Amino acid sequence: MRRSARGDVDPFIVMDVMERARAAEAAGRRIVHMEVGQPGTGAPKGARDAVAAAMEAGPLGYTVALGLPELRARIARLYAQWYGIDLDPARVIVTPGASGAFILAFTALFEAGEKVGLGLPGYPSYRQILRALSLQPVGLPTAPEARYQPVPDDVPPGLAGLILASPSNPSGTMLDRVALGALAERCRETGTALIADEIYHGIQYEGRAISALEVDPDAIIVNSFSKYFSMTGWRIGWLVVPEAEVRRYERLAQNLFICTTHASQVAALAAMDCTEELDRNVGVYAANRALLLEGLPKAGFTDFAPPDGAFYVYAGLDGISEDSLAFAGEVLDRAGVAVTPGLDFDPARGRRTLRFSYARSTADITEGLERLTEFMSRR
Repeated sequence: MRRSARGDVDPFIVMDVMERARAAEAAGRRIVHMEVGQPGTGAPKGARDAVAAAMEAGPLGYTVALGLPELRARIARLYAQWYGIDLDPARVIVTPGASGAFILAFTALFEAGEKVGLGLPGYPSYRQILRALSLQPVGLPTAPEARYQPVPDDVPPGLAGLILASPSNPSGTMLDRVALGALAERCRETGTALIADEIYHGIQYEGRAISALEVDPDAIIVNSFSKYFSMTGWRIGWLVVPEAEVRRYERLAQNLFICTTHASQVAALAAMDCTEELDRNVGVYAANRALLLEGLPKAGFTDFAPPDGAFYVYAGLDGISEDSLAFAGEVLDRAGVAVTPGLDFDPARGRRTLRFSYARSTADITEGLERLTEFMSRR
């Protein structure tokens, strides 16, 4: 039987945790979900209503590969609203989720075998998508003192690309304008393409997130409707690319995806005007964050950088466990709380870390903390 080495990617451990939690629930247990980075809310009402109306009006077929023109224009307006950037809608490409955006970007930017840097801890699918495309992920270990974000000295010469995430997954920490600008300058010095994952923009607690476009107009921007817009299952995201490169991305999108799901594009367009509902969701995350910042140390998890955005706390296990995978299994089995082992985010140091997601309801997070506190007191 033939097989490609490109298929030898690591599992996405949080998905395995979700499956174990699902099996426990199927067996009748009540599980508190603090593992997956998924809002506990669904798509906003305006989005759902728009899709229902569109389905009644006629068939939803293929759209053009770059996405509905009205959606691309609305996304461009968002950059004016959030960042004061006058963005040409022609530079916006609608994609099948952020995952589809990464596949397009990596394919358009890099030749097989080239090296792409990413901070560790970091989103695990960066590494696995790169490997599946015959690229070499280069992990850049970051320091707690830098709040788990890369600094220019972490970026070696010889990289074809650098992926940054702010707010990051799993730590929720952000790069300010000075830090982001310094990294962009380092990329210019070394001829490194800058890819900015901005999927958690809109979910921040003090100040605002800075877009890489504010410090580098040629940066490749990846974003999604999954987090702030609460549309994970709709699988829709977007790219912002330099104007001269749009046709390259369009050709790839035509052949790889044909288009992003029409119904999801209709929903996304309407969701962008549902800010009152969406900002209420962020208020829930803020309340949950406050609960964790107070409750995790009481439970025994004291080593973490307070998150600036997103909905995660990335906590150390020093003095608790040397095996985050086994420990997460113990927490699920004995406490009924699903959490994510740090191995997903850092293959070496992640053995001593856990990620807690606080994207669900406040009642769920309160119950999860109570269960964790009781579990740790009996351990």
